[in-house]
Amino acid sequence: MKITASLTDADARFKVLALYKFVRLPDAEALKPELARFCCAHRIRGTFILAPEGINGTVAGRPEAVDELMAWFTTSPLWAGRLAGAEAKISSASEMPFLRMKVRLKPEIVTLRAPEADPSSIVGTYVEARDWNRLIERNDVTVIDTRNDYEVKLGTFANARDPGTQSFTEFKDYVAGLDPNRHPRVAMFCTGGIRCEKASAYMLSQGFKEVFHLRGGILRYLEVVPEGESRFNGECFVFDERVSVTHGLREGEAVLCRACRDPMMPHEAVGSLCRDCAEAAPEGAQERERQMQLARARGDAHLGDDAAEVAARNKAAKLARRRQPVG
Repeated sequence: MKITASLTDADARFKVLALYKFVRLPDAEALKPELARFCCAHRIRGTFILAPEGINGTVAGRPEAVDELMAWFTTSPLWAGRLAGAEAKISSASEMPFLRMKVRLKPEIVTLRAPEADPSSIVGTYVEARDWNRLIERNDVTVIDTRNDYEVKLGTFANARDPGTQSFTEFKDYVAGLDPNRHPRVAMFCTGGIRCEKASAYMLSQGFKEVFHLRGGILRYLEVVPEGESRFNGECFVFDERVSVTHGLREGEAVLCRACRDPMMPHEAVGSLCRDCAEAAPEGAQERERQMQLARARGDAHLGDDAAEVAARNKAAKLARRRQPVG
């Protein structure tokens, strides 16, 4: 297995593994129970998705537990070396970023619903993080952010196009509006590389000639490119209670709206709601917020508020770390 980043903060209590590979897994259903048992036995939490086209997921645990999981993927006869060369990135977390362990079976590890997009057969040209700036600064390259709109809002590369999608399946509609003759060279990026890998296969199937994508995604870029040379503006949304990461894969400042679950910066929050939810007053949102505030004032935990408590602890820990003197 190829580990593409190894940021193991000496003070971090948890190691976070993000892993994916497009590989034929016709026995995905048989792999599920053993993977779930191994993770639960080692107190690893997070989500893995298994599908006939491969594996995708992010999990966290004590550093030694995640190391054992990676070794198991490599040596277990169950996997028989099928994950060799997988994209696997390591980062750290001061608090456990997941509430439980889930292994899910799905038709696709990233849902596009386009059978012609088969990364195991055809894929675009990988671009290493250190070469990315030079590519996206070219005038003849169309740069596209393949993530959803709420992710793009939190942070993206300068001059990148936002397709305005709310789900990856809508990316096909966006591509339909592009002309391969007018956009002969396309450079795409996403969080960890998986969405771009499939998107590049789809665009090639639609007649686009030169399709590039950022190997390892934004996460790899933030890990290896010095902040002073970075063309990424803002923070990168991640699907766990860290909410976001920034340069060096440090935990960011973003928080989640507790109504719509979209990310936002702390100064944008109204209580624990984003401004749109606070102004629109969706049914139950304001009352739930009021009950949560009352519960906190009493020192009680409101039903369903465990995730919010984790986020609050994370935020307090981040602020405390930033106040510590350097050196």
